[in-house]
Amino acid sequence: MTKYIFITGGVLSSLGKGVASASIAALLKARGYSVRMRKMDPYLNVDPGAMSPFQHGEVYVTDDGTEADLDLGHYERFTDIKCYKTDTVTSGRIYWDVLTRERAGGYAGRNVQLVPDVSGEVKAFMISDMRGEDFVLFELGGTIGDDEQFIFIEGIRDFTNHVGRENTMFVHLSYVPYLRHVCEVKTKPTQQAVRQMLARGLSPDLILCRCEERLPRATKEKLAMFCDIEPEDVISAPDVASVYEIPLVYHSEGLDERILEHFGIKDAPKPDLHKWKLVVDSKPTRSVTIAMVVKYCGLPDAYKSVIEAVKHAGIANNVEPVIKWINAEEIEASGIGGLIGADAIIVPGGFGARGIEGKISAVKYARENNVPYLGICLGMQMAAIEAARNLLGISDANSTEFTKECTPIIHYMGEFEKDGHVELRHEGDDIGGTLRLGAFPTILTPNSVAARVYGATEISERHRHRYEMDISFAAALAEKGVVISGVSPDGKLPEVLEIPAHKFFVAGQFHPEFKSRPFAPHPLFDALLKAAIS
Repeated sequence: MTKYIFITGGVLSSLGKGVASASIAALLKARGYSVRMRKMDPYLNVDPGAMSPFQHGEVYVTDDGTEADLDLGHYERFTDIKCYKTDTVTSGRIYWDVLTRERAGGYAGRNVQLVPDVSGEVKAFMISDMRGEDFVLFELGGTIGDDEQFIFIEGIRDFTNHVGRENTMFVHLSYVPYLRHVCEVKTKPTQQAVRQMLARGLSPDLILCRCEERLPRATKEKLAMFCDIEPEDVISAPDVASVYEIPLVYHSEGLDERILEHFGIKDAPKPDLHKWKLVVDSKPTRSVTIAMVVKYCGLPDAYKSVIEAVKHAGIANNVEPVIKWINAEEIEASGIGGLIGADAIIVPGGFGARGIEGKISAVKYARENNVPYLGICLGMQMAAIEAARNLLGISDANSTEFTKECTPIIHYMGEFEKDGHVELRHEGDDIGGTLRLGAFPTILTPNSVAARVYGATEISERHRHRYEMDISFAAALAEKGVVISGVSPDGKLPEVLEIPAHKFFVAGQFHPEFKSRPFAPHPLFDALLKAAIS
């Protein structure tokens, strides 16, 4: 029977529940078990798609077109298992579904209540789209004690009774601070967090303790005594240099053994952690500087998957990538001085007109100075606009996203093909409904730079955008050495732009960062770093 593990957080946010959950799943997978990961977010937004990156960080996109919390990125990177629409839900989505059903008469006129109706919708989410996995892990967003968690806590409590306590486990991630002025580790915050958890009808079976260094045995025994668990179920989660060390740290602390013992699983296969050791033990022989030209400056989480994809390529090439953050608006104000000396340039995705001219200037600098360049989504559109302006002489070349008074190199595309049928989008639709979302195929020109990098002429990448390049400019650009080397299967939508004569200049309308893994870097990032090294 499937075993269910619930991961909660205590004391404060940003402790790393997503990475902790992904690490537990990675250890179970390393033992040969099938694993599924799901995220429950308490906020009232229906999904994070319309939330500002300053509020929420990156919006992660799955193959099936789900806009999700960035923790799903951790899940996929650590386990190399795809997540789906059915693997993420918010309070807003739960309430939306309940109220939609009520308006349609689905409750036969009776009172609709938080318990059992709304909490029942949470239970329905938990069991939806199950595929016979050995373990399903549920991460509950927020911090124990948050009012917004109520419906999820009730749903979890009731679900536990439904499937049997012997088939469930509660892992609580909490903070154990070290007070330097008294040279002492303090357990009281975790004790209080566990009491809040108990007051809501849940009891932790294992506590992950976020701390600066591994906890001494005496501290574990003290926590165990006050939290009613065994000392072996108090696991240190110390600070580490790389998040990819965490599965190995947890294993050395006996976490996966304790999980198997909790469920009464005996004679489990030994974990194969070889690839994790290779990742952690890789030693860079030199460094390269990657200029990241961004508009959400000061917020690395807005580009989480891009950062990780750069790191993955660094691991594969034994090089330390040093990311230099360049505010696109500063380029507009002060020029391209910050780009000088960079070994490569990345212009990642984004929405809105702010900082656009700075990004275009960065593309121009990369093209004219033979600096390796990777454009992602908006970064491809900027490359097309820059080439139209400076190579084709179209001075007012722009995107209709930013201005209607222009020659539209980039414009809104309301019709495109998906899975063999035509999808229609209208600019007046809900903001999320106007996007081209999820995995789409791309046909690459044989022997193009992109085809050589991928080692294929047909690829699939994830998209999240609502504006497209006008393919009618392709022929004129090709005469100037800027080639559209990838298109949609129907040939209508440009997907990849490259400059074959350049050291490395490739831009895609998609987001390759979502498919990069620590032990399998994405080909485009790998090629970019190889060019930077050279």
